[in-house]
Amino acid sequence: MADEDKDSPHRGWAGKQAEPCVYETLGPRARELRKNQTKAEGVLWNALRHRQRLGHKFRRQHVIDQFIVDFYCAEARLVIEVDGAVHEFTGERDQARQAQLEALGLRVTRFTNDEVMSNLDG
Repeated sequence: MADEDKDSPHRGWAGKQAEPCVYETLGPRARELRKNQTKAEGVLWNALRHRQRLGHKFRRQHVIDQFIVDFYCAEARLVIEVDGAVHEFTGERDQARQAQLEALGLRVTRFTNDEVMSNLDG
C-alpha cells in the first residue's frame, strides 16, 4: 500500500479503501456514533482498545462496504456487533447484513447489551 493510502480517511475493511462516495456518506455518521455510543459499547470499547484483550487492534464504528459495524479487527477479519433492544425487531435485516459481511470473508460475532454488561469476560 502506498504511504499516502495508509493514512487515508477512506480506509475500509481489511485495509482496502471504501468507495469515496460511500465513505463521504457514512463517515460522518460513524463519527457521530463514536461520540454517542451506548453504555454497553463504551464498556466493550474500554476492554478492547489499545490491544488490551485478544492482543489485536480494534476500530469502533468502522465503515465496511455499505455498513457501519460496531467493532472491527482487520488482523482477525472479525466484526463484533453489540445489539440493543431495537434488534429484537430487525432480525431479518440483521441476518442479511451479516450474510453480506460474511461474503466479504469476515467473521461476525453478536452480543446483546446484557451480555456485555453482565459477562464481559465470558
